[in-house]
Amino acid sequence: MSLRAGELRFGYTPARRVIDDVSIDVPVGAAVGVLGPNGSGKTTLLRLLSGSLIPDAGSVTLDGTPLASIGPRSLARRIAIVPQETSLAFDYSALEIVLMGRYPHLGAFEVEGPQDLAIAMAALDATGTRALADRAFRSLSGGEKQRVIIASALAQTDNARESGSAAPPGLLLLDEPTASLDLRYQIEIGALVTRLRRERGVTVLLSTHDLHFAASVCTEIVMLASGRVLARGVPGEILTPERVGALYGIDAAVAAPLVAR
Repeated sequence: MSLRAGELRFGYTPARRVIDDVSIDVPVGAAVGVLGPNGSGKTTLLRLLSGSLIPDAGSVTLDGTPLASIGPRSLARRIAIVPQETSLAFDYSALEIVLMGRYPHLGAFEVEGPQDLAIAMAALDATGTRALADRAFRSLSGGEKQRVIIASALAQTDNARESGSAAPPGLLLLDEPTASLDLRYQIEIGALVTRLRRERGVTVLLSTHDLHFAASVCTEIVMLASGRVLARGVPGEILTPERVGALYGIDAAVAAPLVAR
C-alpha cells in the first residue's frame, strides 16, 4: 500500500507553522522512518498522513487516491496508527484490545464473528502475543502492551473478511514505538517490525528520535528539523556524523556513524 504526500504545510495557528513544505513517499513494503528531535513535527506529520489532520496546503494520496476522498471506515481498514501510549478506561484483556481493531469492518450493531476472532488470533500469533490473549492489558509489560497494540493494528488492516480471501497487507503508522521502553523491549519491537515487513509484506511508516532503532529497522530515513526535511535516503547514506550533528544541534566531531558505509 503506497502512501505519498506532496508539499505539505500545516500549522495549529496561523503564526505557528509545524510542517513546512514536506514531501514524503512510502512505497509498498518499505519501512520509512521520520527521524528528528522532540518538537520537530514528527507526530503532526503522522497525523496528516493518517488523515486525522487536514493540511493547510499540499496533498496526501493512498495508492493514488486522495485521502480526503476516502471515507473514514474505508481508510481505517487500510491505515492503522500505533500511538506512543494507550490509556484505557476499563480493564480489557489483550484479545479484547486486538478485537477492537475489527470495528471498522463491522456494521451497525454487529458483533465480531468467527472470522474476526480468527483474524485477531492470527494477529496475536504474528506479534508473539497469543499466550497473552486472556491477560489483562494493564498487567502487561511495556513491550508486551506495544506488541498487543501492533496486533490490533494488524487486525484492523486485515481485509480478508471483505475480500473473501487473503487481502494485501495494510499500512502501519507507528508513533515513537520504542518510547519509554528499555533496551530489551526496544530490540523486540525492532525485530517485530522487520519480521512483519519481510514475512507479511506490511508497509511501515514510523517516527522516532532513536538513531539506533531507525538504523536497524528502516529501509529509508527522512530527517525532519523544525517541520522541514533536512535530508532523506537509505540509513547508510543519511546517518553520518555531519547530518546527525545538523539534525540534533550537536558537535559532529563526537558523533559516530550508526551504520557501516
